Amino acid sequence: MKVVLLAGGFGTRLSEETHARPKPMIEVGGLPLLLHIMKMYSHHGFNDFIVCLGYMGYYIKEYFSNYLLHRSDVAIDFTTGSTRHFNTVVEPWRVSLVDTGLNTMTGGRLRRVKELIGNETFMMTYGDGVSDVDIGELAAFHRSHKRAATITAVQPPGRFGALELGSDGQITAFREKPADEAGWINGGFFVLEPSVFDLLEGDETVWERGPLEKLAERGDLAAYRHPGFWQPVDTLREKNLLEALWASGAPWKKW
Repeated sequence: MKVVLLAGGFGTRLSEETHARPKPMIEVGGLPLLLHIMKMYSHHGFNDFIVCLGYMGYYIKEYFSNYLLHRSDVAIDFTTGSTRHFNTVVEPWRVSLVDTGLNTMTGGRLRRVKELIGNETFMMTYGDGVSDVDIGELAAFHRSHKRAATITAVQPPGRFGALELGSDGQITAFREKPADEAGWINGGFFVLEPSVFDLLEGDETVWERGPLEKLAERGDLAAYRHPGFWQPVDTLREKNLLEALWASGAPWKKW
C-alpha cells in the first residue's frame, strides 16, 4: 500500500523556521519531521512513499537524493580522492518526489499523483504531525468497513489547564491540560480507495472541504478513533514541545 505525504504548503504560521526550509524538513531531535513520519509508517511495514512537493520542494529532493551522505559518517581521502561512508543508515524505502505545484491545494496535490497510485487502496497524511497511531490496525479497520475513505479522528492536546469551579466561585480542582473537550477532529492518517479521485476537480480542490464533505454526506467516510498521542507542528511552541518530548522519550517513536 502506497503512502502519500502532503509536503508542499508554505507553513506561514511557523515562519521562524519555514523562511529557510519547508515545514516537513524542520528538525526534531536532529531529524526532519518528514523522516519521523516516514519511519512511523515503515515501522508498520509501509515503505512505498509518494511525497507531494511545492514550497521549497528542491530542499526535500536534495535531502533524499543525498540521503546516504546526510545519514552516514564519511571518510574522505584527499590523496586518492576516494570517499567512504560508514555507520550508514539504510531504509527499505521507495520514495517518489513529485512537484505538485507551488499554490496547489491539498486535494489538488493528491490529484496530481493519481497515476503513481493506480487503482489501489492507499494511505495519505500531512507532513507536519506525528502520532503513536497503530497504522496496521488503521489499515485493517479500513478494510473491515468497506467505505471509500477512513479518517483518523483524534482529540487535540489541551493547551491550557482547566479550572473546576464551585457555585460560589471557589476553585475546587485544577486539571492539567485536558484533551480538548470540543470533540474529535481530523488528525490526518487517511486510508483511501482510488474512487476518491472522482471528487478531485483540479489544483484548487481543498481535500478537507468538498471531497471529505461529500464522502460524509453519502455515508462513505468512516472514523478510526485514536485516543492516544497526536501532535501537529503549526507553531514554534509546538516544535519546541516535540523537542522536549524527544529528549524525554518520544511517544511516537516506535522505531
